[in-house]
Amino acid sequence: MTDLRIEPVAGDRMLEQWRYVHNVVVPPAAMSVEDARERVGRYRLENAYLGDELVGCSTVRPPAGEGRVATVIARVLPGFRGRGFGAALYGNGLAHARALGAAAVETCVLAVNEDGLRFAGRLGFVEVDRYVLDGKSDEWVDLRLDRVPGPDMDSRKIAGT
Repeated sequence: MTDLRIEPVAGDRMLEQWRYVHNVVVPPAAMSVEDARERVGRYRLENAYLGDELVGCSTVRPPAGEGRVATVIARVLPGFRGRGFGAALYGNGLAHARALGAAAVETCVLAVNEDGLRFAGRLGFVEVDRYVLDGKSDEWVDLRLDRVPGPDMDSRKIAGT
């Protein structure tokens, strides 16, 4: 994994790559170009590359509310799962959330994404809500950590290696 690069989304090409990963991993919430452009203005979006090959992306929503809760979401393309890339993306997102002053962190996973739910469980997330959006049929799971892990987080443990 030494060739893994995580870069903030900059420019249309990287934004389209981020959107591609997002839409592959969470097809019920597929985004248009306009949706992605709106997100890049509000959140930190990053792409992960193995050499020059796109393997995943992440989103960090800044801390909000009384509890200073940030949202960190890591997405890894199916062919690249189980190799530590999600842990690297997540660790990078958590570092950004810490720098923004987050006291707790949440994530959201499509309920049928068993890999994503297992990954969140290894991180210590606890399910706080399951829901279906109005007019839709896909179930979503919101999970929460009541504290933001420190920079010494063991990514090997997270990755299950």
